[in-house]
Amino acid sequence: MRSLVSLFGGSLATLLLTFVHIHLASAASVPRYSDLEARTRADLNTNTVRKELGSRLSPGTLIFGPSDERFAAATARWNMFAPPQIQIVVQPGDEADVSKIVRYCNDNSIDFLAINGGHGNSVSLGTFVGTQISMASLRNINIQANRKSAWFGGGVYGGLVTKYLWERGFVTTTGSCDCVGLLGAALGGGHGRHEGLYGMVVDNIRQLNVVLGDGRAIRVSPTSNSDLLWAMKGAGHNFGIVTSFELSIFPRGPDTWHYHNYIWTGEQLEPVFTALNHLHKNGSTPVNMALNFGFFFMNASISATDPILSWTFAYRGSAQDAEALLTEFNSIPAVYDERGDVPYTQVSKVQGNAEDDFICQDGNKRITSTAGLQVYNLTAERLIYDGFRARAITNPILAAGCGILHEGYSTAGVSARNPDDSAYPFRSDHHLMLFNGVVPPGDPALEEQAWEWANEVKDMWNAGQPTRTENNYVNYANGFEDLETIYGREPWRLQRLRALKQKYDPQNKFRFYNAIIAEPREGKGKGKGKGKGKGERRLFQG
Repeated sequence: MRSLVSLFGGSLATLLLTFVHIHLASAASVPRYSDLEARTRADLNTNTVRKELGSRLSPGTLIFGPSDERFAAATARWNMFAPPQIQIVVQPGDEADVSKIVRYCNDNSIDFLAINGGHGNSVSLGTFVGTQISMASLRNINIQANRKSAWFGGGVYGGLVTKYLWERGFVTTTGSCDCVGLLGAALGGGHGRHEGLYGMVVDNIRQLNVVLGDGRAIRVSPTSNSDLLWAMKGAGHNFGIVTSFELSIFPRGPDTWHYHNYIWTGEQLEPVFTALNHLHKNGSTPVNMALNFGFFFMNASISATDPILSWTFAYRGSAQDAEALLTEFNSIPAVYDERGDVPYTQVSKVQGNAEDDFICQDGNKRITSTAGLQVYNLTAERLIYDGFRARAITNPILAAGCGILHEGYSTAGVSARNPDDSAYPFRSDHHLMLFNGVVPPGDPALEEQAWEWANEVKDMWNAGQPTRTENNYVNYANGFEDLETIYGREPWRLQRLRALKQKYDPQNKFRFYNAIIAEPREGKGKGKGKGKGKGERRLFQG
């Protein structure tokens, strides 16, 4: 069976290059943390920090600045829309170093930001100026004697964990993209291929070692700081730096997974989304049909004006069992069809999101918007597709950089958990949606057009589910969304998070990633969309 690469002359990586993967509370109701006036030391430089801090840290710790050849790679980001302004990188050689680094930064009025994978979209990241604490050296993995859990260093990422455990007979819950830091995904929830069986990453966290904003190192577990454990599971970026954590692991299961990749033209949109809704059954997807995701994007080898529908399915088990669930898709005429069986460690490669795939490439400026859905609305998807096609005709540069992502998981293990047991609020969302538009630097007009398009698509997704609230997965959020749409609309959720913030981070040191406590700021509210009314939403049919 030919691969996508051979079909398009080695262009799969190019095709997938740009795709994958606050409206704030009133200041009267929360402490005005900004009155504390965050400052960054004016004379901060590499030699000074190395001299003052280096001797306190373990051998193997690295301290370097912009003139060092390692700096560009260490500070690279997947999305350059609002990058943090890094003055110095400190890469601790041991997890005990993190507490010392934080205390040094506090003593010298230096803001700090811990980095695991660098995949955040939030506009609030662009407000950061200071020291990056790189977790890249903290990648140890230790399977426990009971073979039911493992301890992981705070710098591990999805692909590393998957390969290490698989070779030893285990799997665990990770994100679906190999290059993403495991903790970056986990602290916001962590959707992935095993969630139908075991829930999200956050559901399998047993305990964490955390450095708080004042530099104290604490254990967070069901018996120690248990209130903080609740908050770390879904809003953890707001509370501390995780230096290591214990996660449940599971027997690895079948030796091979089945994958099936399709490319359809826009003429097949309605049959494809009808089949997707039949497969997922509004949250009743078979647990072994682990993940499918698809894009609308341009492929000039097929059409210069019509976006394609590129879809990939991954099944935990045999081809026979998988294809029995894909019969409806196989009956839809496709431009391309590829299938096969691979070990779990290779599933990400055949689905196009392995570590060395272009989908993991850093350095692009991405305009994003997101939504959480239960079912696909065919009218909405047709309008989104037609809007894409119109732009491909009138604005081909903008269209060429855009991918509109639809993720569909088996969610039984997610919905089986009590939603009140963690800060993650959106267990009824079965599909994660992401508008991902790459724009070239130095073209503000094109960027503004990309934001208009991103908001249009987001509005259409939400208009297609008029009986549900707008939900925005925190790990995909761009930071312009209303806070309640990220952390949950039940009033008690934000109230509890704010109370815990006052207890564990009263100085608001962790405010740079979709902060639950921040001062209102001026801006265009680019990510908020038009807020269509119910009258207009009634035009949509399922």
